[in-house]
Amino acid sequence: MFERRSYQKELLDGELFGKEHLFQNLKELDYINTHLGGHRISIRGIKKIMLDKSRKYNLIDIGCGGGDSLRAIAGWAEKNGFDLSLTGVDLLEDCIGYARESCKRYPHIVFNCADFRELVFPSERINIVHASLFCHHFNEEEISEFVSFCSRAGAIFIINDLERNVMAYYSIKWLTSFFSKSHMVKNDAPLSVLRGFKKSEWQSVLKIAGIRNYVIENRWAFRHLLIIYPNE
Repeated sequence: MFERRSYQKELLDGELFGKEHLFQNLKELDYINTHLGGHRISIRGIKKIMLDKSRKYNLIDIGCGGGDSLRAIAGWAEKNGFDLSLTGVDLLEDCIGYARESCKRYPHIVFNCADFRELVFPSERINIVHASLFCHHFNEEEISEFVSFCSRAGAIFIINDLERNVMAYYSIKWLTSFFSKSHMVKNDAPLSVLRGFKKSEWQSVLKIAGIRNYVIENRWAFRHLLIIYPNE
């Protein structure tokens, strides 16, 4: 079960769920990212890129969901004195509505309901493309296209996603059975692990995309942090 990726679709990738189920799912994902260190992983990657406080940075968060990653990043940038423009993109209008409401403390965060590849980037270059718990929803060819797109645009791509292994699967299955009130989370959380990548699989995806300059770190809890730099 763990040797090969699952391609079974998650409930979140379907269309047969009500708004109340989606919002409960987003609320619990925020809880998981906050208390299991997911946001810290993204910020670890950003810290490696944002080194100059005299410079303005532009970050786009693809598959932004309920905006929890953007809130965490905005809070870190504000606390540490960085000039950071933030944009959240998601295909689901209900996610964008939820994210706008949850990020009211940060009115400078801009949201778009769109495929991020179809957006016209602002005149100032997007420095950083961020994706947390996003890539495992897609197949290898699609992810390779995402990475190639960002590389051609000259952006640094930060990926924060799940590592597929037996401990991760049974840990999240047990945790969500204990605290979750969402049938979507109980179904999708362990399935997300089965759809996750091993390090060697990431390396294969990046090779197909023609990427030569990258870093992959194993992080707690059962995640990979990828920083993918444009080819020189």
